[in-house]
Amino acid sequence: MDRKQRKETLSAYIWSTPSLILILLIVIFPIIYTGYISLTNMNVYHWNNYELIGLENYKDALLVFDNGFIAAFGVTFLWTIVNMVLQLIIAFIMASLLNIKRLRLRNVYKTLLIFPWAMPGYVSILLWKTGMYNSQFGLLNQWLQKLGLEPVRWLNSNVMAFISCAVVNLWLALPFMITIIDGALQSLDKSYYESALLDGATWLERTRYITIPMIKPIIAPSVIITTFTTFKQFDVIYLLTQQVGSKTGANVHTILTYAYEKAFITNNYGYSSAVSMIIFVVLIAFSSISNMKSKAQEV
Repeated sequence: MDRKQRKETLSAYIWSTPSLILILLIVIFPIIYTGYISLTNMNVYHWNNYELIGLENYKDALLVFDNGFIAAFGVTFLWTIVNMVLQLIIAFIMASLLNIKRLRLRNVYKTLLIFPWAMPGYVSILLWKTGMYNSQFGLLNQWLQKLGLEPVRWLNSNVMAFISCAVVNLWLALPFMITIIDGALQSLDKSYYESALLDGATWLERTRYITIPMIKPIIAPSVIITTFTTFKQFDVIYLLTQQVGSKTGANVHTILTYAYEKAFITNNYGYSSAVSMIIFVVLIAFSSISNMKSKAQEV
């Protein structure tokens, strides 16, 4: 490396130093500090005089089955699978309908689909809680009463609360996935479909052998991002069932609401930090596996 190249390299490092320091303070330091707190017994009783206790918090989370973490992790896994499968199926069907050749008012439908995504999530969730799921004057129970049926307490039992939360999450997340799949479908070469029609291929065969393989690499990054978002979902479940002062009776906990409860309700910060680090490791592992699969497909 000659003198000019060394000077340019040094200049690049100097100019990037403020950004590196910012990343260190905002991203790296909180992770390191959370990892440190996870190795202590910091809680409401040991706020200033906490001590290092090694991996005890991790053992309590992973090996003690009645503390709620394993159950919360199972609910989180089920939540992610159910929501992602439904999102992909419904979004693909909706995007396919939007791409029908002679469909009128296509742009109007696309604009209407964006509304749930454009609205603030907090407002949308509370509107669903008070306007749709309320056991006394919610719209769903009003419809049931008009049909002569008994009102349903949508958010009181674990199963109904899980289903109700999933519906709200789908309502919030579908516009994004529909938009991505719609764009992917519009980018496909229509000559493949024309050839398939000449060969007598059915809609199901065209979808299986042409559409899905061709849009898969286009929508893959969005699917991965949405999977991350769904796995670490907090606001939907918390605001519908766990919000302080308006709990519904359901005990549906994902690992994020579980970590929040341990940190800010029971004030067990060391244990909550250990749970947060486990979530961090799981997400990093999922990201690494996804990257390796993407590279393998490229090769």
